[in-house]
Parts: sequence; structure tokens; C-alpha cells
Amino acid sequence: MCGRYASTRSPQDLAQLFQVAEWHPEEALEPSWNVAPTDDVWAVLERRPRGADEDAPAPRTLRPMRWGLVPSWAKDVKQDARLINARVETVHEKPAFRRAFVKRRCLLPADGFYEWDQVRDETSGKVRKQPWFIHPEDGSVLALAGLYEFWRDPAVKDDDDPAAWLLSCTIITTEATDAAGRVHPRMPLALPPGHYDAWLDPRHESTDDLRALLVQPAEGHLAARPVSTAVNSVRNNGPQLLEERT
Repeated sequence: MCGRYASTRSPQDLAQLFQVAEWHPEEALEPSWNVAPTDDVWAVLERRPRGADEDAPAPRTLRPMRWGLVPSWAKDVKQDARLINARVETVHEKPAFRRAFVKRRCLLPADGFYEWDQVRDETSGKVRKQPWFIHPEDGSVLALAGLYEFWRDPAVKDDDDPAAWLLSCTIITTEATDAAGRVHPRMPLALPPGHYDAWLDPRHESTDDLRALLVQPAEGHLAARPVSTAVNSVRNNGPQLLEERT
């Protein structure tokens, strides 16, 4: 699974990296070295303006979303902390994700992600969880494959009120490879730049073609290093969380 990650690049940098046509400065998010479920996160997506024709262009935008997908049919938002991940093997079949897989796909920029393994203390014999930070070897950004949904809050009467709609997302996960595989059996699935356009294009609705885009993350070039257990607490944040600990 993916339960924490780091996302510290500025919206200006992300807009350039992902060739974003539109983002709103008033929606800017602070850098985070400890992104946790239900946090607001940056997402890159392509979506036609509301009410536009099917032939209308879908501009690429950078928007904040809540991490933890709430299906449009959910009665309330309580599911968001549970639906933070969607397995690549079944994402096209599960009721919570299958419609979004066809219609609402996004990329979630990340510097890297955290996973934990079990370590036995040689002195005490006790087992503890050791966090690892897993990231591209070359320091490039990871574009995590994601899905998003709009949930209508029935307590807000006006459809045009921004508070009427919750925009939420989930991260697609796959079997872990390379450095990540030595730490945990699952990992977030990141797309290579050559697949960005096809993944984001809302006109692409073939399940088989979309699944073919979901390949080995970072082309296998991932590195991992042990980091402080301070990352275990969502209250802790800052670049010190990425420092290697032995």
C-alpha cells in the first residue's frame, strides 16, 4: 500500500514539469514531507469545463484534492480514510473505482514515498517498524497514477457553491520492485512521462488500453534509505524526515 509520501515541489515547478495550462494561486498548498490520508494533495488532471460539449478541449490543470476517495454514491465522507489506495489488479472492476478508472484519472506528484518493514533490535530482541524513504535515483518527480471523484454534499443546497462538492482521490498500487520490493510487497504505481498524455486524456476510455499504460514504476530505478521513526506521527513534518538514519 501507500500510506505516506512527500510532495514538496512548488505549484510553479509542477505546472512546468507537467505542462499545466491552469492553476489558481489562491489554492496553493504548503510543501509536505509527510503527506497523510485525508490531507489535501496536488493533482494533475484534464477535464472539460462544466456544461461544455463533448468536443470541447479539456485543459490540463493543477488542483488540490483530498487524499482518500469518496465515491459519488457514498452517503457521507467517512470512506475517505479507507479508500486511499486502489490495487492495479482490480481497479477496473471494483465498484468504488471502475467508473473513475474510465472517466476520471489524474497524476499525483511526489518526491518519494514511505514504507515500513519489521526490524529486530539486536540488544533487546524486540521487533519495531523501520520507515524507509523510497524515491527515484535521479531525484526526479514521481507521477503517481491516481483516480478522482466528485462527491455532492447534500447539506449544501446550491450546486454552484464550491462547498457543495468534495474533490477526492486515490493512488493506484502495484507489486513492489527493486529497492521498494525489499521493504514492502506493495508500492504506488508511477507513470513515465511518455504515458502522461494518454492517461490524463478523458477521451481514452478503453480499459485494456489504459491498463497497458500502468507499467513498472520509475522504470525500476528506485533507491531506498532508512529514515527516522518521527515520520510515524502525522504531526511531524519538515525536510529532516528524509535524512538517512542507521
